[in-house]
Amino acid sequence: MILELADIRIHAGQQTAFDEAIQRGLQTVISQAKGFQGFKVNKGIEHPERYVLMIFWDTLEDHTVHFRQSPAFAEWRAIVGPFFATPPVVEHFELLAKSA
Repeated sequence: MILELADIRIHAGQQTAFDEAIQRGLQTVISQAKGFQGFKVNKGIEHPERYVLMIFWDTLEDHTVHFRQSPAFAEWRAIVGPFFATPPVVEHFELLAKSA
């Protein structure tokens, strides 16, 4: 399983609208993608314009090829993109260890 980690910064004062938009986008677009396994979204406390989005994929290609090169990616970005203050920083990780 691959973890996609996106560090998102949105425009100040847009938190309530973004909270709704990201949840809607995850539930209606991302969750339908090939290889999607689940997600988590965390909101910043000290910096309320910062969000950490974690999406779990079967393979790296499920995100980088099958999703990013599909029409669904444009649909996702139309929902959440207008809120971005800067482009998200996205990286991928493999699981090394976890608790029981």
